Amino acid sequence: MLTINVVTIFPSFFEGPLGLSIPARAVAAGGVQFRFIDLRDFTHDKHRSVDDYPFGGGPGMVMRPGPFFEAVESIGAKAPIALMSARGKRFAHSDAVRFAEGSELTLLCGHYKDVDERVAQHLATEELSLGDFVLSGGEPAALAIIDATVRLLPGAMSDLESARTDSFYDRGISAPSYTRPAEFRGFPVPEVLMSGDHAKIDGWRAEESLRRSREAEERDRANWLAREQLIAAREAEIAQREADALAKAARQAAKKARKRIHPA
Repeated sequence: MLTINVVTIFPSFFEGPLGLSIPARAVAAGGVQFRFIDLRDFTHDKHRSVDDYPFGGGPGMVMRPGPFFEAVESIGAKAPIALMSARGKRFAHSDAVRFAEGSELTLLCGHYKDVDERVAQHLATEELSLGDFVLSGGEPAALAIIDATVRLLPGAMSDLESARTDSFYDRGISAPSYTRPAEFRGFPVPEVLMSGDHAKIDGWRAEESLRRSREAEERDRANWLAREQLIAAREAEIAQREADALAKAARQAAKKARKRIHPA
């Protein structure tokens, strides 16, 4: 059985979704159990505060490291311990397979502006992201990772073959799907799918899968290039700022030297 621990300030966030459909079926089949650990149970002030102002100033609040460390230690959690973070590695199907093959998974959900970096560096064994965007907290990301993982467990899906034909299951993007009616508002189903020729259908699906995978790769490559250009621009800005600071320091040093030589 896989045990999934979720460390969060909103345990009730998960009650509805995980009590429905495939996650609920996985629990009933004995494939998974969920444990929700409330971070506020590991605070030590009357307000049950889990956040504080950031060192160095700046906007927003930062979640303290103490409650995270104490929460994880209270259950004796073992790796993998994943912190939900926009800075993390992008979660992929291979991660879901890796988690589903294990016996325990712990997900750390942040909130507010950020989580103290010591949680990422000295508690979590990895950081995971859903993509290049920011959520209101780690809970939606954790829920997506849980769903992607538990659907691979024995007993979770009534038709495991359906999962094996999904996108990213030992392949790229899956082929498009159609159902009745054969024509809807003037948009017909491709004839090959109604031909009854399974060899041709398999060939069409393979071609469509490859085409869509290539389109996705081109889109991802374009996004990567755009991100690299943004990083290069930021590096140039930082380098210019450092050069300006050095030049200013040199001018100030020269001014002080002139004063020593020619005192007033």
